[in-house]
Amino acid sequence: MATKKNHPKTSAPGATRLGYTPDHAASGLDHAFPSIECWPNQFPGYEIEIDIPEFTSVCPKTGLPDFGTVWIRYVPNKLCLELKSLKEYINEYRNLGIFQENVVNQILEDVVKATKPVWCEVRGQFRPRGGIGTLVEARYPRNKK
Repeated sequence: MATKKNHPKTSAPGATRLGYTPDHAASGLDHAFPSIECWPNQFPGYEIEIDIPEFTSVCPKTGLPDFGTVWIRYVPNKLCLELKSLKEYINEYRNLGIFQENVVNQILEDVVKATKPVWCEVRGQFRPRGGIGTLVEARYPRNKK
């Protein structure tokens, strides 16, 4: 009977069989992003969609670049996103090691913090690497489940 051997990368506490650690998972979440500026909304009850077709970040484990398109959809309450500061905010991700799932959730958190919208959705469609593409969606208000 064969004995189960530990994978050499699983010796660190919290590591998985592929060597991903809690540090990998949290990578980029403590980054000091620039604030997103806003301007006063003049109208009620309409939707804004912003697309960012040249989004880039870096995989915190492999160091390889991630490319994709990010969409931000929201119904403004009293404030709208100022697009130049949003572009400067998004450019902070260019060389940042952060998982794609965390990118989408961090953008959602920061947009909600800046604008306090009626609702907001952030979607990230990331280009395939190794034959696998990813679509991540996060919404505010978040489900309490």
